[in-house]
Amino acid sequence: MDPAPEETANDAQVPRAVPIAHAFAWYEQAMRLFKRAPFTWCALGFITVAAELGLQFVPGVGVVIAKIVVPVIECGMIIGAVAVDRGAPLQMRMAIAAFGAAPGAIAAIVVAALLVFGAEAITAYGIAGVNLLDAGGDDPALDGTQLTTIFAVGTLVSLPLSFVPFAALLDNASFARAFATSARGFMLNVMPMLVFGAMALVLVLVGLLSFGIGLIAIFPLLTAASYAAWKDIWAVTDHGVPAAP
Repeated sequence: MDPAPEETANDAQVPRAVPIAHAFAWYEQAMRLFKRAPFTWCALGFITVAAELGLQFVPGVGVVIAKIVVPVIECGMIIGAVAVDRGAPLQMRMAIAAFGAAPGAIAAIVVAALLVFGAEAITAYGIAGVNLLDAGGDDPALDGTQLTTIFAVGTLVSLPLSFVPFAALLDNASFARAFATSARGFMLNVMPMLVFGAMALVLVLVGLLSFGIGLIAIFPLLTAASYAAWKDIWAVTDHGVPAAP
């Protein structure tokens, strides 16, 4: 049985500042979660990558559809992280579990993802004249420096939005409060989040160097690390109860 949002809600809803070194601990915790079900994690990562690539080539509106649907698919890995953290099995059906969330939660997840993509699209057009909305267009190919710049901008924009899905799915936050909660958690932890983002950027670039194959494992790892960050900053225990100060 999938963990219900109300079972993992943190009633305190108050983020705290944590030391910069905790950014490394988030990835360590993510690796522990990943090792409990590596093949299923990779299967969920494959579904995410395949959906991203497949939907982009729907004529005309494929990229837009991908940027709406894939972020919700990715959130299945958040639900999976909660399950694994509680000792429950990681299941393939979690890939579609987030589609059953409240409309406001899905809207918050999608809007946050679109904001990040918008920043990347503007950067791509500004530095290389490439239209990311046209997957099959005749735009020039992006070189390594341009790709790094685009993803670096996307990473920076994503950091204040990192906890929007967690607030929306696990804390039952409204659309507006999900963004406010995420921004507050980021502002209290700018340096740890910058370190976290830099490590995420490196991992994504490594995944791209492997022709995208590495992303099958990297996407779940990043999701699990984000989950560890959320638990740490909001002092959430394994069962979703606020930890003692």
